[in-house]
Amino acid sequence: MGLWINSDFVFVSRSLSLHWLKNVVFGLLFFLDFAGSKGENLVTRRRRPIALREAEGANGAPKAYLNDRPSMNGDTIIFVSTEEDVGKRLQGWNAVYSLDFKTSVTKRLTPPGVTDYSPAVSPSGEWVAAVSNEGRGWKREIEALDLDLYVFKAEDGSQRRMVVRNAGWPSWADESTVYFHRLAEDGWWSIFKANASDTSANQEAERVTPPGVHAFTPAASRTGKWIAVATRRTSIRHIEIFDLQAKKFLPITAHINPSTNHYQPFVSPSSDKLGYHRCRGIDKDDGTMDFRVEYQVSPLPGVSVVRVAGSFPVISPDGSLFAYVDSGDDSADLAVMKLDGSQKRVVWNRGKGYGTNWDPTGRGTVYVTEGRAFAALGTEERIVAIHNADTANLDGDETSSSYKYLTKEGTKNNAFPAPSPDGKYVVFRSSRFGHKNLYIMDAVDGEEKYLRRLTEGPWRDTMPAWSPDNEWIAFSSNRVHPTGERSYSLYLIHPNGTGLHMLLDTGIGGLAMHPHFSPDGKKIVFTSDWAGVSAEPITFPHSYQPYGTIFVINIDGTGLTRITHNAYEDGTPTWGNLPLSKAAVSKEGKRTACAFDDVWFINNTAHGDLQARSGQCQRRWDPYMRLPAQVGSSYLQM
Repeated sequence: MGLWINSDFVFVSRSLSLHWLKNVVFGLLFFLDFAGSKGENLVTRRRRPIALREAEGANGAPKAYLNDRPSMNGDTIIFVSTEEDVGKRLQGWNAVYSLDFKTSVTKRLTPPGVTDYSPAVSPSGEWVAAVSNEGRGWKREIEALDLDLYVFKAEDGSQRRMVVRNAGWPSWADESTVYFHRLAEDGWWSIFKANASDTSANQEAERVTPPGVHAFTPAASRTGKWIAVATRRTSIRHIEIFDLQAKKFLPITAHINPSTNHYQPFVSPSSDKLGYHRCRGIDKDDGTMDFRVEYQVSPLPGVSVVRVAGSFPVISPDGSLFAYVDSGDDSADLAVMKLDGSQKRVVWNRGKGYGTNWDPTGRGTVYVTEGRAFAALGTEERIVAIHNADTANLDGDETSSSYKYLTKEGTKNNAFPAPSPDGKYVVFRSSRFGHKNLYIMDAVDGEEKYLRRLTEGPWRDTMPAWSPDNEWIAFSSNRVHPTGERSYSLYLIHPNGTGLHMLLDTGIGGLAMHPHFSPDGKKIVFTSDWAGVSAEPITFPHSYQPYGTIFVINIDGTGLTRITHNAYEDGTPTWGNLPLSKAAVSKEGKRTACAFDDVWFINNTAHGDLQARSGQCQRRWDPYMRLPAQVGSSYLQM
């Protein structure tokens, strides 16, 4: 699998030859020609996407980076990619590149050590506008990233200069006028414009859309008379046209799909076509499904990367089953399914659960935390052993599994059980003496039979993992920055309490969580915000958090390797034997229903009609082209 363009789409000129057109990844589209013009083409959803280029790393494994926000420039496409390590922690890997279709030559346009987002090409193709933190790094801001607007030459990235501070998602109307979104001082997301020809670098941007309506992701028409934007008036995001002369909004998608979120409008060069994105939902033609198990591109030779539709997945010792937390509809059942995603069955539904692990000796036991994640120190949470999880409920009898509490009542917050390789002990974290530290107890009879404190101190040690060779316990801790709850690094300690040392220092504000050893014990997989965020969070649907990337590191601290690249959180990784080919994966899952929220951090306090809902829901959403009856081509071309 090679380079691919993710979620953002553009129109291409008919002058681009079909020989090169066939190599463009467009995704799945619908479109409507407003004026009957034949100046631009879109590939419809029936066309099969083809990779732009086959990309391999130095080790021969395919690269799996995110490629986003493409812009066409003749026979060249300008896009942003997470292809290269920026070389700094807590900073996005995003950089702007150009790819020539005819020569297959890729150029990096962003300077080394700098992060760029959301590029757009000027009408002449001479300039690129992008927003950047210019190497300042990510300070964990979510709602509005600390970005400024820059322009540079599309040919080679030269003549780079800042145009205006505090900007996002630029769109060119002409060679001088650039529209962008910004969170205004009055709390409303609004569209502003700046003069890209102004070289003073201290110009004041002009506000375009008024307060009272959140407006984002502008797409400027070439007429100079209107822009398309995404707006947020209620709990739903819609596409509207903003008349720059009358200073009025004209709704588009609210008349078509009033209860569905719509995102990221785009306009054809002739300004007679308007596109946007929304979730495709249930499709009778292709049977759209959210599969329980999906293979992803892996940058590690000999190692498969699989996405599981749930949290805290773990692979059984014999490599035949997944146990995982099946979250949804305010529930968190412990479920088991075959490795291909089939024969799902619930083995624990007595309350919220998280932090799962199989007994490695093959007894069929799954250890789990009963409680809610992110609970306070004094919250009652207990470790439970679910017996016969490998065979429970195969005959539909929901009572065929049994369970045993391993931690006592009244011992506060106990979580993240991880068994020793011989199955005799379980390491876990507990707040029983005022701080979250690590403890070891008997794996069968729990703390009633045996309990030993492994770490001690006024900090938070959590999420332990026991190595398969019994040499190390890996865990996450904020002990270097105990007053900063959001600063967690990776540590190793011997089970006897000796040899404590830091494996990876994420610095102040950094996170390295949920470590899990490779089957040979030589590597650790974990999730981290080391690579910052990969896209502007305001431009995408709801996600629990827009950061969290899977990394792998050697147990000696070398060989840090990024595994996943996307705009959403990838979390709670596991590592086990996976004797299953991609072709053997079951097609079982849930029909896509588009039942996701918009971003949680907008609450429209001015009229109080929004309530952010918790939980994480990621759905496939694709561009659709639609036109309300009352919007004619004369309006779009005015």
